[in-house]
Amino acid sequence: MARKSQKTWQRSLRPPRPPAVDDAEKQAIIHACEAFIRDVLKPRFLPEIRPTEWNYPIDIHGDWRGGRYRFLQRYRSGMADNLGEDFDAPFARLDRVGPDQFDIQWMRHTGTWWRLHSGVTLAQALKLLETDGHLHPV
Repeated sequence: MARKSQKTWQRSLRPPRPPAVDDAEKQAIIHACEAFIRDVLKPRFLPEIRPTEWNYPIDIHGDWRGGRYRFLQRYRSGMADNLGEDFDAPFARLDRVGPDQFDIQWMRHTGTWWRLHSGVTLAQALKLLETDGHLHPV
């Protein structure tokens, strides 16, 4: 007769939810990140849209979700079977871990987030997004 395996308790692999943020701080973070996208990322990484027969980038934008700000690159498909369809691909994320304290995450090719920098201020985080090549849009 087959033996039953023992059940054990294990830790959850789900990352903890970031602490709650008040609306004023949330709006300040969103405003700073949108200005960074407009003034730094778009001119540097998307000066013009060049349609191709494959997926090509058409926009860089951000999204606040669950105490985290994600930087996304929007692609449009140029392939014949799904011509003109758009999709978003995240490339970096700011996780708020405390008042003006952020962890910077990078989206790996495997689809998992990987923490590269920890406990930095918003100004330092935006500077790292500008200078660290891992955090740039593809």
